[in-house]
Amino acid sequence: MRSKILILFLSLVGLVANGQELTIPQLSQYLADNPFVMSPTYAGIGDHVKIRINGLTQWVGIKDAPDTQSLAADMRIGEQSGLGTLLYNDSNGETKQRGARLSFAHHLTIDRYDDKFLSFGLSYNFNQFRIDIENFDALDPSVTDDRATTNHNFDVGFLYRWDKFYFSANASNIINKDLTKFNPVFEPNRLRNYYVYTGYRYKKNKNSDLEIEPSVFFQLFESDGRSVTDLNVKFRWYDFEDYYYAGVTYRFLNDQIGDPLYIAPIVGLKKNNFYFGYSYQVILNEILGYSTGTHVVTLGVDLFQGISNCRCTY
Repeated sequence: MRSKILILFLSLVGLVANGQELTIPQLSQYLADNPFVMSPTYAGIGDHVKIRINGLTQWVGIKDAPDTQSLAADMRIGEQSGLGTLLYNDSNGETKQRGARLSFAHHLTIDRYDDKFLSFGLSYNFNQFRIDIENFDALDPSVTDDRATTNHNFDVGFLYRWDKFYFSANASNIINKDLTKFNPVFEPNRLRNYYVYTGYRYKKNKNSDLEIEPSVFFQLFESDGRSVTDLNVKFRWYDFEDYYYAGVTYRFLNDQIGDPLYIAPIVGLKKNNFYFGYSYQVILNEILGYSTGTHVVTLGVDLFQGISNCRCTY
């Protein structure tokens, strides 16, 4: 039984490690009113410079489990465009990576009376990936120095909005990976992944204090064809311009719909121009005997309000 659990654990490690490589793990941080961490198309939507800090501690209780920190900021430039940047640091056992993403988005108005908008986004990604050998067995003569590589890549995407409905489609890491410092037999060079994010923000009427937002996130990895889906629902309670929210997300592999990777309650608030979001992803498979789940924390602030004359950036 323990051997089966170990095999399952190693499989899950491989799944997440491949998903993390040359990017940051895409878990539930985008649900903390923070979609820019997921897609460059959201850069510049809003009236402020938006700053978000994310902390991710995976598989609580397991030594050397993945741990990630990121800082994201985006702002509008002109009336219809936006710029954004994301810095991140990620460790997974003896593998370390840090990187940066610089994004540009442009927003178009299709129909200003029905609030139909189309946005296009492009990101340049810089990533440094390193295997740290300082804790390896010193008696192994094959281990002589750290292995490191620097990679450059791009993400592209578009976002369609119609009133309270939104649909975003994106492609990440569109250039093949440089394998000159790795084993090309075992190391995939196609790190492209494709993802869709769509949802709807529903209010019974304009004066209602409650808003319900169901959404779906789908991600497909080209290298091996695996894919995951998040089913989400959020409830927001408004107090003038401030609000509080609670909800839940359900993530599963698409060939194992009834066997979720995790279920995560999510809570958060916006008070004045400060944001807080928290999620605890509860693991529901056999790895539960080793770890109960993953912490995801988001802190944010909006600065320097500047209202646009174009509704496409509202």
